[in-house]
Amino acid sequence: MAKDITKLTESDLQAFLRDHPAWRADDGSIVRTYEFQKFLDGVRFVDKVAEIADREDHHPDIDVRYRKVTLRLTSHDAGGLTPRDPKIAALADQAYRA
Repeated sequence: MAKDITKLTESDLQAFLRDHPAWRADDGSIVRTYEFQKFLDGVRFVDKVAEIADREDHHPDIDVRYRKVTLRLTSHDAGGLTPRDPKIAALADQAYRA
């Protein structure tokens, strides 16, 4: 699968953040922390995100801390954000709501 290494424009980033207020921009990445009722709920969410990441061939940094899971997305090969990052973020949000 060919990767899109086109950088995300500032206006596209701001539109994503406006539409997804739980996400924030941080040093060339987009970041969100999800909170769960139980530790295992967070682990199950990580499994869903892993399936999405493998299917899309774009993998977030994942930090699990008890009942909180933080995703950090950036396109290292492009040196910053690309359209792949908000796509994975939106899919993770869908998995969280499911």
